[in-house]
Amino acid sequence: MITSTLSKNHRQGAIWDGRGVRFSLFSEHAEQVELCLFGINGDQTEKRISVQRLEENLWSVYVQDVGPGEHYGYRVHGPWLPLQGHRYNANKLLLDPCARSVVGDVKWRPEVYPYQYGDNTAIEQTDNAAWVPRSCVIDNAFDWQNDQRPEIPLRDTIIYEMHIKGFTRLHPDVQEQDRGTYLGLTAPAVIHYLQNLGVTSLEFLPCATTVQTERLFKLGLQNYWGYDPIALFAPDARFAKQDAVNEFKQMIRALHRAGLEVILDVVFNHSGEGNLNGPSLSYRGIDNRVYYRSLKGKPDQYDDVTGCGNTLNAQHPQVRQLLIDCLRYWVEDMHVDGFRFDLATAVAREDGRYNQNSAFLTEIADDPILSGVKLIAEPWDIGIGGYQLGQFPERWSEWNDKFRDCTRAFWRGDESMLPELARRFAGSDDLFKHNGRTALASVNLITAHDGFTLRDVVSYREKHNQANGEDNRDGHNHNLSNNYGHEGPCDDVDINAVRSKQQRNLLTSLLLSQGIPMLLAGDEINRTQQGNNNAYCQDNEINWLDWQLDPAAESLLVFTRLLIDLRKRNEVFRNKAFLGGHLRAQFGYRDVEWLRPDGASMSRSDWNQHFARYLGILLTAESEVDAHFFLMLNAGADNLSCKIPASPANSGWQCVFDTSRWPEHCESAGFDSHYPVQAKSAVLLRQSAKESKE
Repeated sequence: MITSTLSKNHRQGAIWDGRGVRFSLFSEHAEQVELCLFGINGDQTEKRISVQRLEENLWSVYVQDVGPGEHYGYRVHGPWLPLQGHRYNANKLLLDPCARSVVGDVKWRPEVYPYQYGDNTAIEQTDNAAWVPRSCVIDNAFDWQNDQRPEIPLRDTIIYEMHIKGFTRLHPDVQEQDRGTYLGLTAPAVIHYLQNLGVTSLEFLPCATTVQTERLFKLGLQNYWGYDPIALFAPDARFAKQDAVNEFKQMIRALHRAGLEVILDVVFNHSGEGNLNGPSLSYRGIDNRVYYRSLKGKPDQYDDVTGCGNTLNAQHPQVRQLLIDCLRYWVEDMHVDGFRFDLATAVAREDGRYNQNSAFLTEIADDPILSGVKLIAEPWDIGIGGYQLGQFPERWSEWNDKFRDCTRAFWRGDESMLPELARRFAGSDDLFKHNGRTALASVNLITAHDGFTLRDVVSYREKHNQANGEDNRDGHNHNLSNNYGHEGPCDDVDINAVRSKQQRNLLTSLLLSQGIPMLLAGDEINRTQQGNNNAYCQDNEINWLDWQLDPAAESLLVFTRLLIDLRKRNEVFRNKAFLGGHLRAQFGYRDVEWLRPDGASMSRSDWNQHFARYLGILLTAESEVDAHFFLMLNAGADNLSCKIPASPANSGWQCVFDTSRWPEHCESAGFDSHYPVQAKSAVLLRQSAKESKE
């Protein structure tokens, strides 16, 4: 039986109720919509069912005796008027934008395009059903076994950005059939590693179904990162053995049991259909004028502020509702704990400009479900006024690229970096101290998926992206990196020693600064991408983590664990408030004091000395039972004898680590008054009072 009555609580997509499926689709300008059914596992000849237009341009039909495993798609009829922005072509089978599961990939042939080759204004008449992926009905039932969210407070959060496949693809302690999959992350050895490392929150690169573009296909490459989504609700089958939805849920359940959160990188700024020369796979054929932004007065041209060919139109109420429903689905049905929004500025644009009070951001803030999860913005796009670091609402945190650039430049030895380094270390109040925001608005990073790995930051001056097939033109040129005498791998003992020390220095700055630290997976075990700083298309050893650790990798791993443990045990490294020299009444010391090598407080003229490359940082805890710390950072080329301040607790100091001597013990001679801080090194001292927790 087929009906068109819409239930009050219905959501878009294909919802199975045990007896049949309600199929619903939004299109404002369509003239006719056909639902195309292909049977369980797609083993039947296409059956077309007319779908009725209901209120608010929602097209819906209920089909009995259809259930999970049913493959389906849509054919949407309407005008082919490219100059007016309408690109309907009912010869093209389209994915449901709200499909919970997608099967198959695009097979790159002329049939997948809605226009004739060489002329994107002339309609292409051949059918594409044999060459495009299909939507699939799911059974949403799952035994969560009393799954509990870890609910890690922001101040305690340590983010670990990873690619699901790359993390376990070469892992020797993961069963071979599970490597590179959702289930691979449930392996006991993987769980133990993550717990032992000490991170709290895994930030996955996009997990939604993505498109493998024709250009990469012809080059024999893959859209490895997954930033070309085509079905935002559907976990990508690339990471599944059989059932992506069920296996994703199993992964979440196992990670939650281990106390680990999951943050999804979501791409709501564009889709994988690309520019006007791209294929018609979903949105373009359903309602091009609604789902994509066009230039003002030019409906035939996209307003591309993403650099990916198109921009999703979150200003339209129905598109915005689709995105909000998508977020709620991942939280309520899939149990994820938060989101990182790729090119978030683009989603919050209204009438061409970023709007902190945009309808999209406001609806998230007002949503009882979404307002309670972690929200992280990549606060820029490539449009005019696109760089909006520090301008997102109160509950949001933001990727802080100024922290990355400043810290890299300081340790490289660049001039005039002390004032900014201090601000970044103290929580970046110049960026976030407004509208009730705190230091927890800053997500601090040294590296991320986009750019060099930590090892490559200290091993290469230039990018080496030849493997990407673009003659090394792609990727960022402003890397703030150094090779310390040789480009790439080398056997020089002295060069490798400097590189290892600089990695420790950079990690020290990252994990002991105020804000939320984000560590790129593999940086703690010396991972290299062979100088590739844009490895988005490399589904191979360039991106896969190598778990055969040499002594240098083992040493770096131990050091990273030490830093994470220090951060978790000592609140002085994870204040909610910005450090600003505020007086701790019980000690007569300030929360932070900035000191010169001779132990004197930094004066205005000291901050302005372009040649200065040393900073002493005295951190005083709020409680008498907490430890106090003195951190010495020397990015210069000369060794320094640095004055040690009196301890806030009137007791001696212990040396926690010296990056120039790791893993050996710290310098002990003359420790009570001065410490010999070597060139390009960091030293951390800790109060040794008996009442300290340590």
